[in-house]
Amino acid sequence: MPDLLSAINCCVIIPTYNNEKTLKRVLDKVLEFTQNVIVVNDGSTDSTSEILINYSQITLLNQPKNQGKGMALRLGFKEALKRGFDYAFTIDSDGQHFPEDMPVFAREILENGDALLIGDRNMEQDGIPSKSSFGNRISTFWYWFETGNKLRDTQSGFRLYPIRRMEKIKYFTRKFEFEIEVIVKAAWKGIPVKNVPILVLYDESERVSHFRPFKDFTRISILNTWLVMVTLIYIKPRDYIRSFQKKGFKRFFLEDLLHSDDPKSKKAFSVALGVFIGISPFWGFHTLIVLFLAFVLRLNKLIAFAFSNVSIPPFIPFIIYGSLKIGGFLLNKPPLPPFKWDALESYKGFMSQHLTEYMLGSFTLAILTAFLFGLGTYFLLSIREKKIKKPVF
Repeated sequence: MPDLLSAINCCVIIPTYNNEKTLKRVLDKVLEFTQNVIVVNDGSTDSTSEILINYSQITLLNQPKNQGKGMALRLGFKEALKRGFDYAFTIDSDGQHFPEDMPVFAREILENGDALLIGDRNMEQDGIPSKSSFGNRISTFWYWFETGNKLRDTQSGFRLYPIRRMEKIKYFTRKFEFEIEVIVKAAWKGIPVKNVPILVLYDESERVSHFRPFKDFTRISILNTWLVMVTLIYIKPRDYIRSFQKKGFKRFFLEDLLHSDDPKSKKAFSVALGVFIGISPFWGFHTLIVLFLAFVLRLNKLIAFAFSNVSIPPFIPFIIYGSLKIGGFLLNKPPLPPFKWDALESYKGFMSQHLTEYMLGSFTLAILTAFLFGLGTYFLLSIREKKIKKPVF
């Protein structure tokens, strides 16, 4: 088994804070598998320091004051990178994890490649505290929302980190919420995040938990609020832009518009939504709004995003001019002069002076164009569907 761990060039990081009852047992068991052990003593005030004196073979990092689990892990990562490791296990010092499971992680890496692996504790089994099970369900939901990746367990501290691939990620949290921040940002960076099955032991007579429900849940809630905002404003638009650019228009048209499994009505509504948002006067917020509405309405997000780009720069003058013309007509205003490219700046000034006409005309144009595009898409997809179903003799 040690050869299996050495094959992935890993170490084990053990953050500890006042776990004198279980620390020795955890260390002895981990050392049976590897001598590459980094212990971060996070300002312990019990007999932890006396216990660690007897382990000269480990790398010991002492924090004079308790800084939090997240800060202890960050220090451990830095030390592991400095010592040339590519991977780092993290194991809690409260005795709930079984180091015998480490080869399971290593084998997963060797067989399937780089990933950040989180131990799956099977939260439905007997003996799991109800508060841990409930907290895990909340955490896995927000992780899915922020990354699109579904996991069974996001809170287990028994993990294997690909620290070399994570080296340039910047972190801001210092306590328990760090273990959420790190897996979300790893997923954003394109690192696969997976679960692997592990055993777990909850012995309340020995286990010491430093989780403070009110303070730590508040920290986690603040972090998730920030991560959701970044997801909606930056990550989701970035991912759809990358996907669209990678495919190109031809491949997008063939795969997502024609060959997607979505029904033609859903595709048509997705096109209509994209065109409506793209022409509407929400300049600077088109991508955020269209992705949010596509998510809420359960439409095809990539199709909606693609057609929201109807307002690309060459079309913007025509959209503005058309909106002003329609708005002026509806409000019985004097007609605009004929459109001229060299008069574009004057049209912008005119728009600012006639905001009511522009807003009314913009929404009217958006509705009409969205209706035509949506109807046209449905009609074309229906014709294509009939041709495919037509029997050949």
